[in-house]
Amino acid sequence: MKIAILLPYKENYSHQDTGAVSIFINGVNKLSKYKNNIKIYGSTTHKALSKNYKNLSLKKNFFQSSSRVYIKDFLKNVEKDKIDILEIHNRPHYLKYLLKLKDTKKILFFHNNPLEMQGSTTIKEREALVDNSDMLIFNSNWTKEKFLDGLKKEKIQDKVITVPQSTTKVPIDFSKKKKIISFVGKLNSAKGFDLFGEAVLKILNKYSDWKGIVIGNEPRQKLFYHHKNLINAGFKNNKYVLKKLEDVSISIVPSRWDEPFGRSSLEAASRGCAIIRSNTGGLKETTRHAIVLKKMTSDELFRKIELLIKNKKTLKKLQKLNYNSFKLTNNYSSKLLDQIRKKLIFKHKEIKIKKKCLKILHITNFNERFNGRLHYNTGKRINNGLIRLGHNVYQLSDRDIISSNRSIFNPTSKNVLNKKIIDIYDNFKPNLIILGHADHVEKKTLKILKEKNEKIKIAQWFLDPLSRYGPDYLNNRKRILDKIDFIDATFLTSDPGSLDFKIKNSFFIPNPADSSFEILNNSQKKLKNDVFFAMSHGVHRGNLKSGKYDDREKMLKKLLKVKNIKFDFYGVNNIQPVWGDNFLKTISHSKIGLNLSRGKPYKYYSSDRIAQYMGNGLLTLIHQDAKYQDFFSKDEIVIYKNFNDLVRKIKFYINNDKKRKLIANNGRKKYLKEFNSEKISKYIILKSMNMNLNEKFLWD
Repeated sequence: MKIAILLPYKENYSHQDTGAVSIFINGVNKLSKYKNNIKIYGSTTHKALSKNYKNLSLKKNFFQSSSRVYIKDFLKNVEKDKIDILEIHNRPHYLKYLLKLKDTKKILFFHNNPLEMQGSTTIKEREALVDNSDMLIFNSNWTKEKFLDGLKKEKIQDKVITVPQSTTKVPIDFSKKKKIISFVGKLNSAKGFDLFGEAVLKILNKYSDWKGIVIGNEPRQKLFYHHKNLINAGFKNNKYVLKKLEDVSISIVPSRWDEPFGRSSLEAASRGCAIIRSNTGGLKETTRHAIVLKKMTSDELFRKIELLIKNKKTLKKLQKLNYNSFKLTNNYSSKLLDQIRKKLIFKHKEIKIKKKCLKILHITNFNERFNGRLHYNTGKRINNGLIRLGHNVYQLSDRDIISSNRSIFNPTSKNVLNKKIIDIYDNFKPNLIILGHADHVEKKTLKILKEKNEKIKIAQWFLDPLSRYGPDYLNNRKRILDKIDFIDATFLTSDPGSLDFKIKNSFFIPNPADSSFEILNNSQKKLKNDVFFAMSHGVHRGNLKSGKYDDREKMLKKLLKVKNIKFDFYGVNNIQPVWGDNFLKTISHSKIGLNLSRGKPYKYYSSDRIAQYMGNGLLTLIHQDAKYQDFFSKDEIVIYKNFNDLVRKIKFYINNDKKRKLIANNGRKKYLKEFNSEKISKYIILKSMNMNLNEKFLWD
């Protein structure tokens, strides 16, 4: 995503005389996830606030206005680059000159009263702005309502939004607050500086232990107030202002004019100052805990200041209320702005997808050679989800191809598989290729596909444990990283952030439940067995492999010694595993499913048994280190801490069947609702295609 920000040509994007617009842009864009894709265009003779800045020409032209010269140079600078989003700040009349950027989404930012700005004063002008822009952003609800005045709001509400002015928030030590009263801003009567000056002189004469500080300038209006305890700091950069406000006890914002928002009040609140302000414009949106001037007189202001000086309790209370309730951080506004950007860019892509479904090549082990024994696998679940979403899915079972084409002359038959993939691509032309444990697909094959179509997306999902404390760690790590240079998104059934190695563009997905697979509801039945568990020594063989040991056996054998519990275990003590429909019949008799995965438990990892347990209404027990308490409450799943805790909870729930049924039923409903095949398949598509997440996913 390429984003261009166009400033007003008079906006000085530098440390010299920085205005509210520049402060806001610099603050939020440093935190944007698109910060490396943002370029700011403006005009300044000083060093810019950030490196991603380009200075535009303002050469005087007899035949053209400064604005036209400025915009002409901007268009010249961006003509070679395709801009995805153009953000025009505080100059709505620029828009008419920029309509030639047809493939670019256009956002108008309003930092002032729209009714007083060229290009938006009349209803007709504002209607044209709505028609020709993709989004209109306002720095306060007050400025937004001014814009909407006289317009048919119901038709344009989805195009207007408030992204408030914002600042940083730092820890404040209230015990170090000093007896200082501040005024920050233009030193003119519109800002109420005359009210401040007259009132604060009276205060300083009466309370000699208090001081005042004035930060700002105003070359157009000469207002000066002198006192030995009054500091006139002049204009200072925003860093200085914020640091000084940490010491200030009382901040005065007595504006007469309608403040579009009120940055001085905002910053004072962020630094834990008690605030006395007028109630004009958007000022009321900066904090709910200010003392409001009902009369705009210096006497009234004097009384309000004195009230706080005399009442230390009230002073401290207001300071802490302002600070503790402060939410308008740069991080907040940056995230909100990024959401808007993302929605704008990917909205049209989603519409395209809906009109024309994706063609998806899904390559995984569909286990055709086992005649249905392994039918209920994750690959089939994801495939079902893709099809139910309405996409055109070509499924290719890589290991079946390998197996059926082996010969004495071609023992691996990888060449057959990889040639077949290229041929399928040529005939099918998929938009997305999804690999599931497709280890036989070679890197050079993916390279060829990327060369054939640079826009094609390739994703992979991986179900095996990736913790260094789990089985096959080094091999599994190698498998997941082997083709990573050609992979656009990776999906894991464990938390990518908890691994000791990084996987670019990696995301967690739960094991999907499928409504056509999970057809039981053990939560509603009387059952003969207490606890079910089945394993196959980590392989999909029909029978246990001789001489192979599974680290879970020790715990399972220890459990089997516990009396008065009816265990139904498979894969241990030479009891063979169960598969296919026989698996469903077997678990239909058990109350509890023990979710025990290979290796040491770690964040979010589980085999697909958790989907089979919870989806079929078994009360599911899982170790606390798997962190499934992040997704399910104690009324939906049972978390155990250690072996003794596990035994205690098994005994409790087999003796409290009503409670067991309730939790199991709640867990089943939630799992089938939030972790179903369709949702997980949709998430894979959206992340792989870099599309907007148009719904909430419990795990994201």
